[in-house]
Amino acid sequence: MEVKKIAVIGSGAMGNGIAQVGIMAGYTVAMHDIEQRFVDKGVSTIKDSLAKFVSKGKISEDQSRDILSRLKPTTDLKEAVGDADLVIEAVFEDLDIKKKLFADLDTLAPGHAVLASNTSSMSITAIASATKRPESVVGMHFFNPAVLLKLVEVISTEKSSKEAINTTFETAKKMNKVPVIVQKDSPGFIYNRVNAPTALLLQLILDKGSPNPNDFDAAFKPVMPMTPFELLDYVGLDIVLHTQGYYAKTLSPDYTPRKALKDLVAQGRLGKKTGKGLYDWSAGRPQIDVSSPTKEYDPTHMVALQVNEATKLLEEGVVTDPKDIDTAIANGGGGIGPFTLAKSIGYPTLIQKCNELADKFGIETFRPTKTMKEGKIEV
Repeated sequence: MEVKKIAVIGSGAMGNGIAQVGIMAGYTVAMHDIEQRFVDKGVSTIKDSLAKFVSKGKISEDQSRDILSRLKPTTDLKEAVGDADLVIEAVFEDLDIKKKLFADLDTLAPGHAVLASNTSSMSITAIASATKRPESVVGMHFFNPAVLLKLVEVISTEKSSKEAINTTFETAKKMNKVPVIVQKDSPGFIYNRVNAPTALLLQLILDKGSPNPNDFDAAFKPVMPMTPFELLDYVGLDIVLHTQGYYAKTLSPDYTPRKALKDLVAQGRLGKKTGKGLYDWSAGRPQIDVSSPTKEYDPTHMVALQVNEATKLLEEGVVTDPKDIDTAIANGGGGIGPFTLAKSIGYPTLIQKCNELADKFGIETFRPTKTMKEGKIEV
């Protein structure tokens, strides 16, 4: 099916970013939100972003005006989706809210329309259950900032039709993105799932109180543009808490949020968004003191957990080709794919690191899988 009009539901950071990607790719895009002030803020953000493209010489003023002419902001849901070929939901990460919205979309959107959710980790199957056309529901997970990052995870449920998946995949390609198909609906999909155990390790270290975030990050600063604890602050500790809680219910109780993380969130220290979290962001990006890096942990510990979790995706049939996992990781945050790293580091070293962490914290999620122990993954 050819997509001509897209409706994006939600005009926040993800919503307006996706809408901008759509209009820059030549699509007519309706951007909807429940209040005019939210819509206006989304439009303003898109205008500011396009102005930066103009100032950098990437597009002309005329092109900017032409792009903006394809944006149709509205607070009327029926107007937004009534003639849409693809609807992309980008509202708050609350399953009940999403299900209610999809029930409305089921009523208001044309019968041929693909209904996609931009959720970062929630069950597409659960969201689709609110509709009478689960075959038309897919995941279409963009990464923040959507205008810049290339990865789009296209998630299939057991009931998603091949046409719905292909339409979403081809639309992402026309948006100049790198789509990867997630063949089985599973918590965290690819990118966030592979990184789930590393976030767990960080909250365990935080709860232990040693090493402190700065000294841990100091060991990673030479090889990472944004270090692990700094990244948690950037994402938002409330989001980390919510996500780890979700994984505790859907993957393993090992992910149950610990006291230190919960206390920071309760204190309103959420990271960059509040100016203070693990670091002080009031003067811009935190300055990490690299004079006393921890010797207890190194980047290989993090890689070991990522590779191990990636093998679980293969074992569970979430993805069948390890190249898709490496493609997703490389394009979701600009890193190197776990299996590419595994090839250069060697599986014996990674297995040792996994066992070391499993023993230290009593966390079986860190224990190497059968596939990891075999060490035969080729990319």
